[in-house]
Amino acid sequence: MTIGDRLKEERSRLGLSQTDLGAAGGVGKTTQINYEKGSGSPDAKYLAAAAELGVDVLYVVTGERKPTAAGSISAQAAEFLEVYQRIDEQDRNVLLRMASAFAKAASVV
Repeated sequence: MTIGDRLKEERSRLGLSQTDLGAAGGVGKTTQINYEKGSGSPDAKYLAAAAELGVDVLYVVTGERKPTAAGSISAQAAEFLEVYQRIDEQDRNVLLRMASAFAKAASVV
């Protein structure tokens, strides 16, 4: 499997269009298509932006997944963490406060 194949796999896993991932990385749809076909390689700036969207850049580049705690947590918790990583800091703070309130309420019952 090539870098382009893995990049396409990650894009699909995250439900992103070629246009959306390309734009986030500062390239157009045609360049994104070329990356996925192996007719070019993304630079560090592109990969850093892709990582911000949740792309496992280590996997894209090396074929090895980054270590996660997924083996020690449920699939639902891992999915929640993945979503949490893709949202902005303000929304993360809202989710944290909400989860803390639910946990506190559950401990009172």
